[in-house]
Amino acid sequence: MSVDMIFRIAAIGIIVAVLNQVLVRAGREEQAMITSLAGLIVVLLMVVQEIRVLFDTVKSTFGL
Repeated sequence: MSVDMIFRIAAIGIIVAVLNQVLVRAGREEQAMITSLAGLIVVLLMVVQEIRVLFDTVKSTFGL
């Protein structure tokens, strides 16, 4: 896992937090929740891809 990935996740978190606050203050709580869920899904997909790479590395290391 590179530092670049951590910065990307942090940037997504900051963007989602700002959008969430703007939408809540505008009275659009439903869109704020959907934005938060979308950000969470994007980050989870990024993490799942890294976990897949980790499992592939472990499999090739132990010859499984």
